Amino acid sequence: MKLTSPAFAPGAAIPSQFTCDGANVSPALAWTEPPPGTKSLALIVTDPDAPDPKAPKTVWTHWILYDLPADARSLREAVSRSGLPQGTREGTNDFGKTGWGGPCPPIGRHRYPFTLYALDAMLGDLGKPGRAALERAMAGHVLAKAEIVGTYQKH
Repeated sequence: MKLTSPAFAPGAAIPSQFTCDGANVSPALAWTEPPPGTKSLALIVTDPDAPDPKAPKTVWTHWILYDLPADARSLREAVSRSGLPQGTREGTNDFGKTGWGGPCPPIGRHRYPFTLYALDAMLGDLGKPGRAALERAMAGHVLAKAEIVGTYQKH
């Protein structure tokens, strides 16, 4: 399984339209076939460099999706809740909201791993879980994961 984005190359800068300096919409993502036995997918986007890449103190969560259908292969740019694949559930990001919360680092250039997980189960309604709760629910169910990392520094 491989995760890509037409918006940025692995390790490259995320364009400002996907951040707090722009329209703050989610970038398009695409992925290849998950392994056999995949029942659902989950996506977690974080910033492990918060608040300062030279002295990180926390991993900030920007986006949580789970129970994406196993046959889904992409998310379009600026996807809204109504545009998500049928059955997809959203978790709560560290902005206290569901949906995409784009990069907005207070200092320095931060890394933003987009991690897609192939799971051997549907997780069902977990409410609007934060990252820790989703990771607990995924424990023992991860068949594979794919990641693309973008970077961003405020202008």
